[in-house]
Amino acid sequence: MSTRIGRRSFLKLATVGAGLGATSAFAAADAIRPATDEEVKNPFPGSKRVKTICSICSAGCGIIAEVQNGVWVRQDVAQDHPISEGSHCCKGIDQIDLVKSKQRLKHPLKKENGKWKRISWEKAIDEISTKMLKLREESGPDMAMFLGSAKFNTQQAFYFRKFAAMWGTNNIDHVARI
Repeated sequence: MSTRIGRRSFLKLATVGAGLGATSAFAAADAIRPATDEEVKNPFPGSKRVKTICSICSAGCGIIAEVQNGVWVRQDVAQDHPISEGSHCCKGIDQIDLVKSKQRLKHPLKKENGKWKRISWEKAIDEISTKMLKLREESGPDMAMFLGSAKFNTQQAFYFRKFAAMWGTNNIDHVARI
């Protein structure tokens, strides 16, 4: 009797095994229950729905932000908004992750000896500006390219452009155009 299994047979058995393993996680009767009608209608009890606009770009599409205890928990499109008329782009749909993402940085970090270390805002600004000025002295102002963000509002874009001009370069563009 041969115990040799071909590659295709192995892949088939592995797929069946993985499928059985994945579905067995849901075998317990109390592991999953259907949501109640109230949970479907109101997954965040006590929350407040606030009409506002998306701040990702200057279009100003309408959204309805759901806020619970001062925290933005969910958003919907504003169906009656005169500009967006009940829709918004993929950036607008995902903007809640700008504040809710677990990967969002809330303070400056510096890598030292292979590990990230929290530093003060003052130290971060001082170190970055010192390095930028050194590079500018060595290579001139056109060594840098300033690439604006589609998340800039009008005022941020204005000051970003002014900073590039103060730096002495016209190497500036906007990511929304790309």
